[in-house]
Amino acid sequence: MLRFLRQNLLYSLILILPVSCKTYQLTNAKPVSAPNKTVENLYFSSNEDYVYKCQIDIYKNHVSGILIIKKLNDTTHRVVLTSDFGNKLIDFEISDNDFKLNYVLPDLDKKIVINFLRNDFQQLLKRQYPVNESFENDHSKIYLSKVENKSYYLFFNKENNLLKQIIYTKNKKEKIDFTFDAKKHIFADSLNLQHKDFKINIKLFQITETE
Repeated sequence: MLRFLRQNLLYSLILILPVSCKTYQLTNAKPVSAPNKTVENLYFSSNEDYVYKCQIDIYKNHVSGILIIKKLNDTTHRVVLTSDFGNKLIDFEISDNDFKLNYVLPDLDKKIVINFLRNDFQQLLKRQYPVNESFENDHSKIYLSKVENKSYYLFFNKENNLLKQIIYTKNKKEKIDFTFDAKKHIFADSLNLQHKDFKINIKLFQITETE
């Protein structure tokens, strides 16, 4: 069963084809003054382990497992993905600029697999965002952060000030939509990661909650 699951994941990534990716434009929002010079994604800032049930859909293939994220220091996290049966699939350490692969199953040790995971988790675990512009709509405060050819739109719920969405764009093209469901600033109960240029969707559902 384990071999079947990892082969499904590998074959899906090897055969993956991009879909159309449109220029992203913020709609139904008005510009406002930006009192904050930086904003933060605090969902993975606790020193406790974050443990999630993980579901990965790549085109018509489905893989599930357990994802563990641990903060090692202010800049680096360790990420471990196992099968539902506890067999380790991949183990790496990641920051904004560095990536260290501790372990990967030989069948998954392919450049395309590693690059997808590296990019996805570098964007997900990015904490600090310099604010270039600020907007709002009826439900959200929206901050635009630009870093070279990348832009991030961070949507914070007006009622509880919790981060509910990050839109990541590159060269003005929407790449990934991160949508969070949370009750606390430091812990997301669930996460939906949707690629816009590939048919890849990663869903995380909390198993153990941090204090």
